[in-house]
Order: sequence, then C-alpha cells, then structure tokens
Amino acid sequence: MNYELGLIGYPIKHSLSPWIHKRFLEQTKLNGTYSIIEINPADSFQKAIEQLKGESKLNGFNVTVPYKEKIIPYLDEIDEQAKRIGAVNTVLNKNGKWIGYNTDGIGYMRALLHKYPELMNNKDIEVLLLGAGGAAKGILHALLHHGYENITIANRSLQRAEALALANESVKVLSLNEIEKAIGSYRLIIQTTSVGMKPNESAKIISLQSIDEQAIVSDIVYQPLMTAILKEAKQQGAKIHFGHSMLLYQAQYAFEIWTNERPEMDALDEELKKVLEG
Repeated sequence: MNYELGLIGYPIKHSLSPWIHKRFLEQTKLNGTYSIIEINPADSFQKAIEQLKGESKLNGFNVTVPYKEKIIPYLDEIDEQAKRIGAVNTVLNKNGKWIGYNTDGIGYMRALLHKYPELMNNKDIEVLLLGAGGAAKGILHALLHHGYENITIANRSLQRAEALALANESVKVLSLNEIEKAIGSYRLIIQTTSVGMKPNESAKIISLQSIDEQAIVSDIVYQPLMTAILKEAKQQGAKIHFGHSMLLYQAQYAFEIWTNERPEMDALDEELKKVLEG
C-alpha cells in the first residue's frame, strides 16, 4: 500500500510534520508521502475542503491552526476524545468517510510518561497547568483520563480558566499572582501557552523562584528548545521536559491511526532535538 498523508493549515511551509512523518515511513518500511496543503484564510475553506474530499486520495491528514475547529462540520464521524476537546488535529479517511481525532493530549502524556515513568505511580501529586487554550484543554483531558485529579489551572484570563475547569469539580483555578506564591506545592508544572516562543525567548508566564527541587517543569514550546521557564527551572534544581517530544508523540499517535504501526521514538527524539538546536 502507498500511503498519501498530509497537513492542512496556514501558514505551514516551515512545519516539521513532513520531516517527522518521512522518518516514520522510513522506520516502519511503509511506502508513502506526506505533503503540505496550505489553505489561505482569505480563500474559501469550504470550497477547498469539499474539493479535497471529492478529488483527493489522502489516506489521512493532520490539521493545524487555524482549522482545528473549523474542520469539524466536514467530518463524517468524530472520536469521543476529540468531541470533548472540541478540536481535531488528525483525520482518517476510512473507505471515503472522514473520521476526526485529537492526538495532542494523548501524545503529550506519552511523551511525559516516557521521560518520567515514575509519574505513573504518583497520580496524587499536585499538577499545575499554565494556560487555558486549546493545548491546555487537550492536556487537561488526558491528565484526567490517566487518573490525575489534583489539578490547578492558572491563566491570565480567570474567566477562560474557569470555563475550562467547569466540567470537572476536582480542577481548581487560581490567578497567576496566586500561583507564584504557591508554586512550591506543585510537583508537575505544565506550560501550555506560546509565552517564551521565538522571537520572544526571554518571556516567562510566571516566576519559579520558590519551586520545589523535586518538581518537573514541562513546556510545550519547542522553538527555542530551552525556553526561559525551563532555564529557570533547571537553575532551581528542578527536572525539565522539552516541548519537541509532545510534537513527536502526537505525530506518532496520528501515524498509528493511519497505518496501525507505532514508530520507535528514542533515536528520533534525539535527532529532532539536534535539528531544533541547529
């Protein structure tokens, strides 16, 4: 079989997804291609998608900004996890039917637990989620699914954080100022916003000055690899978790959905790290 895979979004010319999926195809010895399909927001999304559905031979594709929610009305089915999150980043073409999935949260948890397997046996720890956007939503659902219940969300907009916590009574909400004062009580801190991304590398969403040395600090930003918040965490003696691994593991899960093959990650993780470090 020859797999035709791709990515839709805008702008995506510099996406790492083609590089990642090419490596997956090589490693699993499958034939296939992975192409970039840019849809300019100035054009008709409906027309572009209907054309893609009618004419394309794509076996599956990824969806990135700004279309993770916009794609939903054009799907024939949607996975329960994606339905709860309200966003789709992976589509499977199954006998002409488009089925939507969200691999972000599951991919994140795979990456985190691969790096820190001890977290599997410490589900009563205090977890802090920084941010309340789409990525935070996916990661929150995955944390709850894995049995973590002591979760606090902190965000610039308390209203947005409260909306995210609303469906889960065990999830608490605090302001960023309140969190800085209580930062020492958290053992897992997950930064899910774009704060600290190039070209604003020096930006940090909060200070980690009073962090516990036993804490793990994870940032989903991967450009730069060593963000300002990860630098501070390392200086304070805490453990760190890089953002590029979430990118890899959510792609791994998407590849599984399309091909039923699960690529090995260790060598690729190191290879991608070197690519990002230049």
